[in-house]
Amino acid sequence: MSTLEIFVIIAAVIALLYAVIQTLLILRMDEGDPKMIEIARAIQSGSRAFLNRQYTTVAIAATILTILIALVPKLGSQPGWKEAIGFAIGAASSAIAGYISMNVAIRANVRTAQAAKKSLKHGLSVAFRGGSVTGITVVGFAVMGLALLLIFYGGNPENMLGYMFGASLVSLFARVGGGIYTKGADVGADLIGKVEVGIPEDDPRNPAVIADNVGDNVGDCAGMGADVFESYVVTIVATMILGGTLTPVVLAFHSNAVLFPLLIAGVAIIASIVGIFFVRLGKSQNIMGALYKGVIATGIIAVAGFYVAASYTFSGEYVNKFFVDAILGIVVVGLVMGITDYYTDTAFRPVKSISMASTTGAGTTIITGLGWGLQSSFLQTLTIVGAVLLSYFTTGGSFGPGISDFGLYGIGITGTAMLSMTGIILAVDAFGPITDNAGGIAEMAGLAEEVRSRTDPLDAVGNTTKAITKGYAVGSAALGALALFAAYYAYISGQGYTNLAINDPLVLSGLFIGATLPFFFTSFLMGAVGRAAQSIVIEVRRQFKEHPGILAGQEKPDYGKCVDVVTKEALRQLVVPALVAVLSPILVGILLGPTALAGLLIGVVISGFALAILMTVGGAAWDNGKKLIETGEHGGKGSEAHKAAVVGDTVGDATKDTAGPAINPLIKVVNTVSILFIAVMIMLHQML
Repeated sequence: MSTLEIFVIIAAVIALLYAVIQTLLILRMDEGDPKMIEIARAIQSGSRAFLNRQYTTVAIAATILTILIALVPKLGSQPGWKEAIGFAIGAASSAIAGYISMNVAIRANVRTAQAAKKSLKHGLSVAFRGGSVTGITVVGFAVMGLALLLIFYGGNPENMLGYMFGASLVSLFARVGGGIYTKGADVGADLIGKVEVGIPEDDPRNPAVIADNVGDNVGDCAGMGADVFESYVVTIVATMILGGTLTPVVLAFHSNAVLFPLLIAGVAIIASIVGIFFVRLGKSQNIMGALYKGVIATGIIAVAGFYVAASYTFSGEYVNKFFVDAILGIVVVGLVMGITDYYTDTAFRPVKSISMASTTGAGTTIITGLGWGLQSSFLQTLTIVGAVLLSYFTTGGSFGPGISDFGLYGIGITGTAMLSMTGIILAVDAFGPITDNAGGIAEMAGLAEEVRSRTDPLDAVGNTTKAITKGYAVGSAALGALALFAAYYAYISGQGYTNLAINDPLVLSGLFIGATLPFFFTSFLMGAVGRAAQSIVIEVRRQFKEHPGILAGQEKPDYGKCVDVVTKEALRQLVVPALVAVLSPILVGILLGPTALAGLLIGVVISGFALAILMTVGGAAWDNGKKLIETGEHGGKGSEAHKAAVVGDTVGDATKDTAGPAINPLIKVVNTVSILFIAVMIMLHQML
């Protein structure tokens, strides 16, 4: 075991120790009065019930695929059983990452509500500490698994393709199933509660209120944890594979090029843990500013560490080249966060204009939000394009004829550096659902208005942080997918498929199919959210009709029934989108061949990235437009503007928390399936 590998494993151990210590400290905190504890237990029970059912479904699919992967031909002469083991470990790791993410959040929420009784500062501290456990656990768990698997595979990253696919598949299930659940429950609760009977959000008389709070955890904690775990793993492994293509240079350089992405991840883990302690609420009481302190501190420490890592790993001109590539990754994080913050924060023009548009009805609300979402996707695209071109030029040296292996590896390093910030970014993200639940618990438990006046601004910032993380995840998906495509092209070109000219009808056909695939995929998700919301509305109407004492506050609603209804509907609806993601590249590869599949891979990245940004950022802007009105703008709660904003928010809920985020694992699944099964696809295509 090399010194570099030992350092990476030590960094992962430190991360897991931090997570254990923080978890124990959080569990020792006060949960509040018996009413708060009762509500928290209901949320915990519903969250675990959904995830257990979902993972049972995933386990069946994973078992079948493990056997299939072990049997089908692989790249080169790689043994199938090694890929199968990697797949099983990747699937299990992603599932565990999601489960841990959720289980910490469902315990930190009630403690955040209790802490908010003291002050805004205390509420922020508890919520962020809970989120930090999620972020640091995910990266620590991922890096430990990657390091040990690389040792197990004898330093050959190509054998880790199965691990990538396992992580991607579970991420897809978690994102799709959790997303359908959370937004079906949220939209249904809003439509029946706010719009139909006119009761406040999180009102305990609404039978769907517990299901709504459960959804925050299964979608934005378990789903996001599995999603970012997958992005993290896929980007690092893809870059390691690209590093393996640099063998002809020098054998020692080749070995270091494979390990360098893991070294970047290890350095950033330490930086993230240190950065967490910089999150402090200042005199201005600016919550977002407090969170940004931690992110900025992490970035600065990470950059310093990257230079040390590059100097230790490489020599000569390559030290500065790969260091610059890594800096670009950190810069991309800052730009993505800044752009998303501008379009989703209540302090800036986009959200203010959406709330103003609500004064003239739901139609103008939706049109205005859609316009801002479309604009944000353009700026995010320019950011990714700039990073790709600069990193390629820095390492590859020019944009002349031919493809530079060093340039492609440089793009991979930029993506890896961007993902290396996952620990602190995911901590900021998990802060969102924790504060959302805390506000719900405060409302349902009838806590003093001053408590809700503290949890509400925490929740509003949480919406922005969740949007930022989704933009971050999608941006990393684009960079990671480019690295995966380079690995795919390296294999098919070795098999004689070198012509990827745009005027080739097969390539062009693949591009069209790939470009429309995210639209086709998300159509099922939008429809699924609608059906899940309908099931909630029907159930709540039934309870109100059969038990009129519920609205009068004289009878307790059957919260468990709503949880059960939306759980069954969400799991029923996730199968078709998952099959679309897995089977599309296989069918194109077999029927049209590897060059058409190459076109599909590029098409799905290009359109998927823009569509995901539109949906996630636009949806968050609609949500915060509603929240701005709820602070008293344009008539406040119950006004006509508020009713219009609620309609915009219900549309945005489906886009920002279900359809948009699910495109991220779609991009990764399509790419990993293509690489993993390309050998058998070529064989079957040639037989046709």
